[in-house]
Amino acid sequence: MAEQDRHPAINAVLKFFAYQHLPPHLQAVSKDFHDLACVVADRAPLNAETTIALRKLLEAKDAAVRAVLP
Repeated sequence: MAEQDRHPAINAVLKFFAYQHLPPHLQAVSKDFHDLACVVADRAPLNAETTIALRKLLEAKDAAVRAVLP
């Protein structure tokens, strides 16, 4: 689904899944979370639980990226 077709609340969370600015070793960890977040955003119903699911996935992504930092 295109960004302009998503609810603004969903886009507000999805922007934090961007990974292209990261160094390659962090991109490798972050990309899968980005891809899953897009699947959730595109397939789940538009309601508060979807936003919560994305926020929790964001927490998991942040932890995974921190886990591979020196």
